[in-house]
Amino acid sequence: MAVDRDRVAALVRDLLEAIGEDPDRPGLRATPHRVADAYAEFFSGVGEDAAAPLAHTISVTRGPAPDTLPSGAVMLRDIRFRSVCEHHLLPFAGHAHIAYLPGEQVVGLGALPRVVDVLAARPQVQERLGEQIADVIAGSLDTRGVLVVLDATHECVTMRGGRQPDASTVTVAARGELSEPAARAEIMLLLTGRAT
Repeated sequence: MAVDRDRVAALVRDLLEAIGEDPDRPGLRATPHRVADAYAEFFSGVGEDAAAPLAHTISVTRGPAPDTLPSGAVMLRDIRFRSVCEHHLLPFAGHAHIAYLPGEQVVGLGALPRVVDVLAARPQVQERLGEQIADVIAGSLDTRGVLVVLDATHECVTMRGGRQPDASTVTVAARGELSEPAARAEIMLLLTGRAT
């Protein structure tokens, strides 16, 4: 579903008036449309299929490199993401670290950031975002386990309330074999440099 830019622009104009501003003054005249364009980008994942990037898989045993079967986890670290917290409609941004234990099928590494992008481009909370990423990977690929670690800074923490500019939030979502504490600890150390 596409964002209704005209409606968003009208609502932003109303919001500017509600906070006591003049939406017709030169500095704000184009703001409603700028916000509408930004929201169209921020929320482009609403209604999108997050599993679609994982549709093309590669056979491990019959693929292009059957002599290099993975014996451990496939990991992709430091995937930059940004989202909007559904509680205050303020941004949060950080890094996603993903690991999975492949079965017979693997996926091109570029597909994993696309899954993150689709799911992050919705009103979100970080905890749910990590769980959704793990569910999509576990449900779409032949995996023995999935681990998703998100480390993000939230503007609702840095700009308002306690105003803690250096605080970040870390969440962990695990599926399958990587739900076991010992297996998860080794992967966490490799993904983030910290055992958890």
